[in-house]
Amino acid sequence: MGPPDPRERFEEMYTANYADLLGYVRRRTESADDAADALAETFTTAWRRLDDVPEGEQARLWLYGVARKVLSNQRRGESRRSALAGRLRDELGAWDAGAWDEAMPQQDTGAIRAAFQRLGADDRELLSLVSWEGLDTAQVATVLGCSRGAVRVRLHRARKRLARELHAAELDLTRYGPRATALVKGQP
Repeated sequence: MGPPDPRERFEEMYTANYADLLGYVRRRTESADDAADALAETFTTAWRRLDDVPEGEQARLWLYGVARKVLSNQRRGESRRSALAGRLRDELGAWDAGAWDEAMPQQDTGAIRAAFQRLGADDRELLSLVSWEGLDTAQVATVLGCSRGAVRVRLHRARKRLARELHAAELDLTRYGPRATALVKGQP
């Protein structure tokens, strides 16, 4: 009789240890999804390193060790994501506070935001890529996966729709400089 079939060995190990490992990771995670991820990662590691997995009862202990490391990695990852999210919230809060011209009346900023939000998602994305991200038409074409000509046409139409929304809100943007004035020149 030849060496045991790796697949059979894995299936036997999986069947024998699944319930115990599920209980182990479930008691140490906050959600069923986190437990499922940890369990999947544990058994994926076991499959990749099947030759390193000891036989019998030692296999269960080895799997607990792997699960422990997987859970530790999950916690570290979550901690990093939480810290990053906190830093981003702080940065975005600071950016948002300074994003609008201090001289612009508060009602104008609210009306501009509302007009922008009334645009379709595609128009908002296109205008954001150009205005906030500072991309040119070639770069926007790459991001959107279309031609430069299509970007120019879409951008022209998006600007006209924004100008109509701003006009409907009765905003006089000419007092905010040439870029704002250029935006509203094509109003109906």
